[in-house]
Amino acid sequence: MTPYYADEAVTLYHGDCRMIVPALALTADCIVADPPYGETSLPWDRWPDGWPAAISDAARSMWCFGSMRMFLAHVREFDFWRLSQDVVWDKVGGSSPVADRFKRVHEHAAHWYRGAWSEVYHSPVREPHFGPTAGFAAAPVAVAAQQGVYRNPVQAYVDDGTRLVRSVVRVRGFFVGSLHPTEKPVGILDPLIRYACPPGGTVLDPFAGSGSTAMAARMSGRKAILIEADERYCELIVKRLAQDVLPMEATP
Repeated sequence: MTPYYADEAVTLYHGDCRMIVPALALTADCIVADPPYGETSLPWDRWPDGWPAAISDAARSMWCFGSMRMFLAHVREFDFWRLSQDVVWDKVGGSSPVADRFKRVHEHAAHWYRGAWSEVYHSPVREPHFGPTAGFAAAPVAVAAQQGVYRNPVQAYVDDGTRLVRSVVRVRGFFVGSLHPTEKPVGILDPLIRYACPPGGTVLDPFAGSGSTAMAARMSGRKAILIEADERYCELIVKRLAQDVLPMEATP
């Protein structure tokens, strides 16, 4: 199966990920998936039955975007995976097809893994902190009972000027000018990729859309394998990659 496009950092295939991944035995360090949620009557918004199982051998770690409704409707299809955590993407603004519910301005990105957690690459992402020093440790610290009672060893607190990125990530979504109906900004993809994919590693995106995963991967010094079923978007991805040529810089 010949790639639709390939360069030193990105390989793009045109077709159905459920057939391409097993046929080519594709492997990656992590998966970043943004499947159709199947929540509307739009022709393109159809859940691809069985995709979580079909690509499960490709990586041991996967971020999957979705809504709570989507995950609950298809929870049995994720039996090949174990859930580690979820991140909420605060899109700042949003829209809703109905007027009798809260205005939806967020999406979930659930992190799934296979095998032993200790053997799955995960590197906590930190960001600059410009506020006062958060605290110090001069004695054993008791943890709240609801978290399980244990004590940390005595150690001096060293403020390195960073803090863990929080589980609610605020990145403005696309409201006009998007290249794809469900396009994700690089700003939400970047911390997910840096968390689950080592520098120099490879990200697999089975629903590539406009190619944002490739842009985020390439900007952080990772490689990307993309699969897109709609050839119109394959063409768009190739044009986007040609226009946005950036040097690869390894980001921990």
